[in-house]
Amino acid sequence: MGSVSDAVRREEKEPRKRHDVSRTYASDAIEVTWEPRLCVHVGECFQRLPGVFDPWSRPWVRPEAADPDTLADVVMRCPSGALHFRRLDGGPQEADLVGDDVTLVALADGPMQVRGHATLVGADGETIREDTRMVLCRCGASRTKPLCDGTHRIVGFTDPPH
Repeated sequence: MGSVSDAVRREEKEPRKRHDVSRTYASDAIEVTWEPRLCVHVGECFQRLPGVFDPWSRPWVRPEAADPDTLADVVMRCPSGALHFRRLDGGPQEADLVGDDVTLVALADGPMQVRGHATLVGADGETIREDTRMVLCRCGASRTKPLCDGTHRIVGFTDPPH
């Protein structure tokens, strides 16, 4: 059996983890964009809309399988911001549906979730990401710090007891 570091090295080599990879899936009414490197596999998408999001099918996103309002609602539940949408039918755009407040929530035994229009700036003053949803590493083991990459599950990160 391989070590945790072996598993991490294998995953890093996957083409979908490259910084510049994204996929767009569109119907006449809505376009969904997925950035795999940001996905921490919480499963909000496929648990709420399995007819649209099926990780075992190709393409794995079928936006025509749901009405655009429902699809937009589920996309906005993606905690990491790996999923975003753009309405093509004149419906409300994602940025317009997000309030002005920025909220940070420490997810149990996992990352810090950021919701709201937020800019993440590195120590060098450069913008790392501007988004309405992000998850930040709390375990210290992410290879995409300060963003979470799901490694907290591999290393067994847990919150201290209260």
